Amino acid sequence: MANTHAKLAELDPVWARISTEAETAIKDEPLLGGLIHSSILHHKTIESALAYRTSMKLGSHEMPEQLLREICDMAYTDDAELGQAARADIVAVYDRDPACDRFILPMLYFKGFQAIQAYRVANWLWRTDRRDMARFFQMRCSEVFGVDIHPAARIGKGIMIDHAHSIVIGETAVVGDNVSMLHSVTLGGTGKEEEDRHPKIGDGVLIGAGAKVLGNIKVGHCSRIAAGSVVLQEVPPCKTVAGVPAKIVGEAGCDQPSVAMDQLLGVR
Repeated sequence: MANTHAKLAELDPVWARISTEAETAIKDEPLLGGLIHSSILHHKTIESALAYRTSMKLGSHEMPEQLLREICDMAYTDDAELGQAARADIVAVYDRDPACDRFILPMLYFKGFQAIQAYRVANWLWRTDRRDMARFFQMRCSEVFGVDIHPAARIGKGIMIDHAHSIVIGETAVVGDNVSMLHSVTLGGTGKEEEDRHPKIGDGVLIGAGAKVLGNIKVGHCSRIAAGSVVLQEVPPCKTVAGVPAKIVGEAGCDQPSVAMDQLLGVR
């Protein structure tokens, strides 16, 4: 077993750590043994575990878990980027969320992470022209997690959505790599436009709780949007905006706002 763990850790350190943490978690809380075994330890890869976990969360009388799992397995087999993005997302949550002290927590308990992984499968369905099924995933994700992400939206890797309640991301929205956002964020439109109508969020951006970014506008790399702000105009890179409507109130304060997670706007 030790040799197996060593080889696994060399090939896939994220999954190796999750597996080790799962074994420890069962020792600490045996009553969760069934959940942890079925969700983690019964699987050889993180992709298999994610497919199982997503299907169990989204399954319903309308669409049983087994069918959803087959779809998720197909997605992870067809597009290796889905599994790589999931690994980056787990590391992002661990690095940025002080409530996350183990890699296993997003897999089992954090709906922001789980919703993003469900979106990634829905996006694969959308890109492979299975759009009704993609919309079914979107519907179930909204019902189960309170997170409504259109499957056509384009979202990078290393994403952390903290708490994740009432997140809305529109059809033509683009979210870069290493973005962090908190609950009740909306990346929406401003009316009934049918073309490119949603925000384009750069890499490394931090979006505070309750912020609304509306319209086909760009939010520059490594900028900050303060909690409760309504952003209607383009945000330059490395700036902080706040207010309703949002205005530039200063520099971003650091090279990677999404990693630093500093939301105090200079107040100490």
